[in-house]
Amino acid sequence: MSSEAIDTLTLNIYNLGKTMQSLTRRAEMEYSAEVDALLQTNCRDSVRIERLLDGILDFCFDADMLLLYKKLCRYYFNIDPVATVSYVNFYREMWDSDNSEITDE
Repeated sequence: MSSEAIDTLTLNIYNLGKTMQSLTRRAEMEYSAEVDALLQTNCRDSVRIERLLDGILDFCFDADMLLLYKKLCRYYFNIDPVATVSYVNFYREMWDSDNSEITDE
């Protein structure tokens, strides 16, 4: 591979990373607002809660999104503990290599 091709590849990867960061920050803003609204209204709609958990799970590679996921899981546990355990396990299967981080905080 030529030096020019490597430079182009490096730039493309860098740009992809920047785009991913931007998308993650936007998702954090959007999902945080929805989670806060849900908590303020003491919503018990499991379909709404699970839709949020499903969406946030996609971004749990990010520490702030993981905190939001944990916050919503803690809230949902009082509504449906069995479903919440499933969501903790979904996180572990998708993101956690040592199965410890979801319980750390």
